[in-house]
Amino acid sequence: MAGDFDFSGRTILITGAASGIGAATARWLDAHGAAELVLVDIDRPGLDALGVSCKVRPFGGSVADPALWNLLSREIGRLDHAVINAGIPGPGKPIVDIDITEWRNTMSVNLDGAFLALRCAMRNMMRPLGEGPRAGSIVLTGSVSGISGKAPIDYGASKAAIAQMARIAANEGAPHGIRVNAIAPGGVDTPIWDKVDFIRQEIERLGSREAALAALAKQGSPLGRFATADEIASQIGFLLSNMAASTTGAVLVSDGGFSL
Repeated sequence: MAGDFDFSGRTILITGAASGIGAATARWLDAHGAAELVLVDIDRPGLDALGVSCKVRPFGGSVADPALWNLLSREIGRLDHAVINAGIPGPGKPIVDIDITEWRNTMSVNLDGAFLALRCAMRNMMRPLGEGPRAGSIVLTGSVSGISGKAPIDYGASKAAIAQMARIAANEGAPHGIRVNAIAPGGVDTPIWDKVDFIRQEIERLGSREAALAALAKQGSPLGRFATADEIASQIGFLLSNMAASTTGAVLVSDGGFSL
């Protein structure tokens, strides 16, 4: 069974790799033998601080920038796997209060950026016509906010679209030997929470970040806790791996029971 999680000789693209789920996934894949990681994040110095042992090709820039993906399409060559993970939380406002510029900012990263990364990954996984299929796999990071009606409109809509994007890509990728799945986490203890105004207010009220996240987890999850980034990374690794060889077009909901 260990061989099913062996990524030896594999080249893997990860977006949003400088922190949180992306960084944890990079470390998980490094620990499971990845030969090369192509890492993308707007936080370029953060990519250098990951401390992985395999070959790394870091690229700094916004995933919403088509020029970045034009460059990567030429530079990265063949890919075996991709983790399309970059995203932002958005302003968290109700429909009546959100401004169109805020809406477009969330969509540009969470949806446009995911599309550009997905297109690049699939193009670089496909063999020329006539050479037959080559096995590859992709995981997109969605969210339980794409399932629940309790989410802010911009973030929730962008993550709902990620799930549909994975289904369509799975259908198109299957003849080429490419599997595409999505993961929909609930609360995960990552730095993204530090950008949410509500959490900042709770930290001030309760006295610590740990207390604020614990209180939020108890309100929203039957399991009563947030997942760790390492836990989600291992689930992404499973979806990428041969253990999930017959799984494509699926959305793995990993939300601690929030959506029950």
